Amino acid sequence: MKKIRSKLALLGGPKSVTLPEGDMFRWPIVTAEDEKAVLDVLRAGAMSGTPITKEFEREFRTWMGMKYSLGYCNGTSALHAAMWACGVGAGDEVICPSMTYWASCTSALSLGAAVNFADIDPDTLCIDPADIEHRIGPKTRAIMVVHYAGYPCDMDKIMRIARKHKVKVIEDVSHAQGGLYKGRMVGTFGDIAAMSLMAGKSFAIGEAGMMVTNNRDLYERCVAYGHYERTGLASTYNKADQQITSKELQQFSGVPLGGAKHRMNQTCSAMGRVQLKYYPKRIKEIQKAMNYFWDLLEGVPGLKAHRPPKKSGSTMAGWYAARGLYRAEELGGLPAAKFCEALRAEGVWTHPGTNSALHLHNVFHTADLFHMGKPTMIAFGQRDVRQGKGALPVSEGTSSTVIGIPWFKKYRPALIKQYAAAYRKVAEQAAALMG
Repeated sequence: MKKIRSKLALLGGPKSVTLPEGDMFRWPIVTAEDEKAVLDVLRAGAMSGTPITKEFEREFRTWMGMKYSLGYCNGTSALHAAMWACGVGAGDEVICPSMTYWASCTSALSLGAAVNFADIDPDTLCIDPADIEHRIGPKTRAIMVVHYAGYPCDMDKIMRIARKHKVKVIEDVSHAQGGLYKGRMVGTFGDIAAMSLMAGKSFAIGEAGMMVTNNRDLYERCVAYGHYERTGLASTYNKADQQITSKELQQFSGVPLGGAKHRMNQTCSAMGRVQLKYYPKRIKEIQKAMNYFWDLLEGVPGLKAHRPPKKSGSTMAGWYAARGLYRAEELGGLPAAKFCEALRAEGVWTHPGTNSALHLHNVFHTADLFHMGKPTMIAFGQRDVRQGKGALPVSEGTSSTVIGIPWFKKYRPALIKQYAAAYRKVAEQAAALMG
């Protein structure tokens, strides 16, 4: 790519991005086939049933290569159930990266457990395996790993630690449906995986979620916790429906152990079946577009691609919530916020940072969910694992080290080149923004 010499748009020069975006960023792709599938459910009045959802579950677990799957009303409920199925209860602990959306771990509090937050790796933005083992204590029940912004966690190291200490691993795949770690799909490494399929995700079907596992006991516990309609006498074990057989759980038939109804709305599962047919092809185009963008920026100072090394066998799935790594020290200390301001003037909508570090939020310090007169994080006799400012520096510092990048849904080289040119232009003229 030729070096950009025009003045920065923020300083009066021309914009870098001038081509119309069209449907480059429109997502999900909704076709007449999706519309018909949803309308068929509405016209049949079948929104609250399960036959379509069971078909979607079957197709989804086949796609992932897993034995069991269960559709949910949202990803939060799926993660909540996964924690309970793994034995998380009052006085226990769950290890989770601080850099994630609250749904990854906040349900632990409603189970009476505490969250012991770990820091993230500055290049992957995923939980740092080196910050896990020393956090494991006698009440640690599970490690929640999040494939953040589509980047696969280092599952080899994480699973070795978990197996050594006999701790369950829950994979939050909300950002990474269809992503690969060393050639194998994420969500297939841990004891159980759960994910959001809400409208903003790369696999988007509405307000919905999914759980997958190869562990029959965990599957049945998830059914018993929030899928009452699959536990009654009329729905004892049927191989095609994947319903529960456990004598221990059958005694609670008809009433969910968690007191919640987790069933997926069948308008979502109907759309999910259609989306799944085309999703692998669509994310391949996204990957082609996003990798092209980063290839154009190879070697530009201050910018580093947030993606696995080439030829590693790992991929970024649908590149949900795409991010770039920003290194201010390579640009004379130019703050990320100023870099993004200049990009916006070039026609790129971007901002610095990621999710806010959860370990600093008051919910994990002072919230008393059970009205016990003390914070839930310490209410059930667990050790105090609350952490203050400065405890997890990488998670706390992402507003300076991470910036947003365009999430291209189509491979359109001309437009992608303009976006890449904007980033290069600002990086190469960073000195003009100082002072």
